[in-house]
Amino acid sequence: MGLIVQKFGGTSVATAEKIRAAAQRAVAAKRDGHQVVMVVSARGKKTDELLTLAAEVTADPPRREMDMLLSTGEQESVALMAMAIQELGEQAVSLTGGQIGIITDSQYSKARIREISVERMRKHLADGAIVVACGFQGVDDEGNITTLGRGGSDTTATALAAVLKADECQIYTDVEGVFTTDPRIVAEARKINTISHDEMLELASLGAGVMHSRSIEFAKKFDVPLRVRPSFSDALGTLIAPHGDDHAPVVTGLALARQEARVTFADLPNRPGVMSVIFSRLANRKIPVDMVVQNVGTDETAEVSFTVPEDDLAATLTAAREAIRELGAGSVQSGTNVSKLSAVGDGMRSHSGVAAQLFRSLSDAGVNIEMITTSDIKISVLVNRDDADTALRTVHTGFGLDQADARPPSIGFRQSAQKQAHGAEGSLESQVVGSLANMEKLVVNDVDLDETQSRISIHHIPDAPGVCADLFEAVAEGDVMVDMIVQNVSRQGSAEVSFTVLRSDIERCLLLVREVVSQWKGAELTFDREIDKLTVTGIGLRSHTGVGEMIFRALGDAGVNVQMINTSEVRLSVVVGAGQGKQAVASLHSAFGS
Repeated sequence: MGLIVQKFGGTSVATAEKIRAAAQRAVAAKRDGHQVVMVVSARGKKTDELLTLAAEVTADPPRREMDMLLSTGEQESVALMAMAIQELGEQAVSLTGGQIGIITDSQYSKARIREISVERMRKHLADGAIVVACGFQGVDDEGNITTLGRGGSDTTATALAAVLKADECQIYTDVEGVFTTDPRIVAEARKINTISHDEMLELASLGAGVMHSRSIEFAKKFDVPLRVRPSFSDALGTLIAPHGDDHAPVVTGLALARQEARVTFADLPNRPGVMSVIFSRLANRKIPVDMVVQNVGTDETAEVSFTVPEDDLAATLTAAREAIRELGAGSVQSGTNVSKLSAVGDGMRSHSGVAAQLFRSLSDAGVNIEMITTSDIKISVLVNRDDADTALRTVHTGFGLDQADARPPSIGFRQSAQKQAHGAEGSLESQVVGSLANMEKLVVNDVDLDETQSRISIHHIPDAPGVCADLFEAVAEGDVMVDMIVQNVSRQGSAEVSFTVLRSDIERCLLLVREVVSQWKGAELTFDREIDKLTVTGIGLRSHTGVGEMIFRALGDAGVNVQMINTSEVRLSVVVGAGQGKQAVASLHSAFGS
């Protein structure tokens, strides 16, 4: 006998007929020998209806009362679901978040889960009942009802699966599973049978809308096998497992974040502590920053750009102006007609030429690249929003993601997932997670120092499609593995790109690059044979908005200047001067208490 958590979203419980269909799934799982916990969202448009009612009463509703109001949607759903299950001849009990024992902080409308009690759920399950739990809600230490914010029911389901050590958490939705990209834009997109937590975390944070990144953080942190299943059929859907398939493609999927805004700080003082000032101002306003890019600065000035959701631009610019005043130097610029396209895949760790393929696909479609940032399993580019759909279709075809996946769907219960080797990183991560006093606390499981790389920069290159494709195709043809790639926004018609390679490959790489650069009038190549690269790895680096500020403050206090930056959902990497790495690592360990 196993334990399964099943989550049903609002469209899956919108009508009495759909409620009965969901109840039948839970009953079937129980009669197959499983204990079952259901997590249910508010029905259909119920939340929108409640928001409209609140707006008719007041233009500025208190957040505490809004949480009280919105929590009633889930209470309606769970009561109806329990009735439907009992009508089918099985025991069921409906429970609110507070009755379960979901304790959160007091951040109304976006509360984080601190702890969950399992005793009451275990008792009902042992008595043979199906537990029907309200998603999206909990209570704080004072007994006030709180809601978990966007994706809250997914978060509830994954958190319950974690504390109950469920064999699988099944997320029922109105799509067949996770696709290689948005099938509404790319008709040839296909369903993915198996995807890793890391890949799904990147895709979810980058714009893939099937699941919210916060629920994937829970799954990764506590090794919960997730399965996205269609509510309209018995298909197995997509398994999101601790580790991906050994035979997975180099690129697993693409994500498009359409409504992005770009913010650029120019003419900044090139000295330690500058990034700390900027990111502390952003953290104060809880602004989620993505795609942070800092290219190599001149002797006196530096430039950093990043993207934020377009809805956060006004607050970001206010924070930016405060930072400029505090620094006493610099300027800020912004742009809104941009979208972020990202390619994600575990196979990128061991394959060269992935960036070159992406850049060539964009070049062939006539799409210019405004910014680039990378991680070990992700490449993100910023493009003009008018070109976004064309870019997505072209890159999808370029990576062959429209080809059928011959791998069979995996069974994927926790027992199977745990047979996969975690390795040293997984063991360390488990130790860190095991010591957490707060379930959603940031996990920093490693601060790594790499003293084996070199940096190459090309300045004043043409700001035109095909430039990066030519450059990185030449590097790939020489079988040189590229690590960090950073391109900041162009200025006065020219762009700059920097990247890192192994120090043992620097001479060969320079020969390849010089041949390409020679065709661009006015282009200049510089390099640094010895650099230190720092990488902070963890879970929640982006959703905990103060992480960047902590990192850059620690480096600034240690007198370490940052030369390059790039980011992902689970890693933040910086390049510093050779010989500064050990001091920087010590300051970061101190900042994170590790």
